[in-house]
Amino acid sequence: MSDLPARKVLITGVSRGLGRALTAGFFERGHVVVGCGRDGNAIAALNLAHAPGHHFAVVDVRDDDAVAAWAVSVLCDFGPPDLLLNNAAVINRNAPLWQVPAAEFDDLVDINIKGVANVIRHFVPAMLARGSGVIVNFSSGWGRETDPNVVPYCASKWAMEGLSKALAQELPPGMAAIPLSPGIIDTDMLRACFGDDAGLYPSPEEWAKTAVPYLLSLGPADTGRSLTVGDR
Repeated sequence: MSDLPARKVLITGVSRGLGRALTAGFFERGHVVVGCGRDGNAIAALNLAHAPGHHFAVVDVRDDDAVAAWAVSVLCDFGPPDLLLNNAAVINRNAPLWQVPAAEFDDLVDINIKGVANVIRHFVPAMLARGSGVIVNFSSGWGRETDPNVVPYCASKWAMEGLSKALAQELPPGMAAIPLSPGIIDTDMLRACFGDDAGLYPSPEEWAKTAVPYLLSLGPADTGRSLTVGDR
């Protein structure tokens, strides 16, 4: 358990990987977690695993109407989040840009960029009305550097850097928008790029032991800063 007062944490992409590990980490520290994902079985398991007072829903962040309806329900039952984590993302299959099919590129942009905007559109007004809250948009090392064969993913994470920094300029004092690189973690996404070499890096559960307290430490003084988990 944490010595900090319980905070309301909203996480997208809780079905697996970092989102699922963060959910468990915040729950263990006594915080209220609300989340969404696209995998119905994983969402059902999360609702069964966690005590009343937390809620997980099947929501596709690409669908603005679905996000809007989810936000109405969450804000009615829980109020605005103290910490909003835009984590949901996908990566393209390794290939040069000209070999990435249009549909695959469009899907990545719809989730990694438009999905973030959809969540901000429907949750941040309530945070503004309260006058507090931290918005963390998950970036990547590939949002600050580049490599071949992951051009769409790089583009989307560079977008998170610009989106977050510009959003920070629009927020009032007492709030924050932060582009955060989680670091390199052994997830399905990393294995799609690195293969078995991904096993050289920490698991999501190991990473969350550092990431959860780090995320809880972020505040208005950090707004607009490009951070990586563990920075201080």
